[in-house]
Amino acid sequence: MTTPITPALLLRAYASGVFPMADSADAPDIYWVEPAYRGIFPLDALHVPRRLRRTIRRRPFEIRINTAFDEVMAGCAAPAAGRENTWINTTIRRLYNRLHEMGHAHSIECWQDNRLVGGLYGVHLNAAFFGESMFSRMRDASKVALVHLVARLNAGGFQLLDTQFLTDHLASLGAIEIPREEYLARLDRALRTGADFHAFQADDDPQEVLRLVGYPSNRQS
Repeated sequence: MTTPITPALLLRAYASGVFPMADSADAPDIYWVEPAYRGIFPLDALHVPRRLRRTIRRRPFEIRINTAFDEVMAGCAAPAAGRENTWINTTIRRLYNRLHEMGHAHSIECWQDNRLVGGLYGVHLNAAFFGESMFSRMRDASKVALVHLVARLNAGGFQLLDTQFLTDHLASLGAIEIPREEYLARLDRALRTGADFHAFQADDDPQEVLRLVGYPSNRQS
């Protein structure tokens, strides 16, 4: 008999280093994934290219937190260039919306002219944040959301930002890949520590955002 997946079971899975996926948006079931190598962002080594820093300083987007969680999930699930299908099915959307209601899932949102143009969402468990997916409808929107996320995690005392897999795009921003055993050790340390996702209150201050991710600094690229 299959054990039904509940929000509590989902949190236990994350605490064990496992996360769910579906084969497609129309797939009726989900399956558990535990990669041999895990993608993470070292929170002190995010790479923010000079052009992206200029964009952040211009403030083309209004950054909002947790105001349109399901809309962000829908944006992440929508077809995009190079991604005609998605692993986000109805079951996953239902479960993560429930986690959001419980305070364990959050969205970072980029708005322009009162329209959602990009963002990301993920799961928060003690001092670990598990990034799930991101999307852009305007250039750099998802990257700006990521920079704001890292600033928020640093301000709140987080220790781990999990990206699940390492892609070329994430690697260009500073993500690395580590073996499962090292990941589990980092996860264990993060789960033993508290953190505050809501400690950061300066999303409208680009200089403070950049300071919290290491800029300005002596990094030139």
